[in-house]
Amino acid sequence: MPSLIFKICTIEEWAIADMGGTFEGSEADLADGFIHFSTEEQMEGTVAKYFAGQEDLLLVAVNPAEFGTSLKWEEARGGDLFPHLYGQLDTSMVTWVIPMPIGETGQHILPALDAETA
Repeated sequence: MPSLIFKICTIEEWAIADMGGTFEGSEADLADGFIHFSTEEQMEGTVAKYFAGQEDLLLVAVNPAEFGTSLKWEEARGGDLFPHLYGQLDTSMVTWVIPMPIGETGQHILPALDAETA
């Protein structure tokens, strides 16, 4: 199991979660019935496919061990197993949150995705 998994959300979505103490998910998460996460290896593809050119994004890191059985690893894009959280994300469980700026090439700038990032 990786040491961190990652959620991309808007600044507005995270502000609401931070005020209330829980992140219930984005519109897509709510429609699917779980909160979508990605591993470090999956992040580049996730950003390119679902968030290309979108500004005002944040990258949220969480230790997957925090979730117990509510985190399921399920087959998704390309047959890879993606982490899906069936439930809400308590904001106190978050390791760090950082902005995802867009670089000169129009692509998001991803940081080194480790526990030391923020």
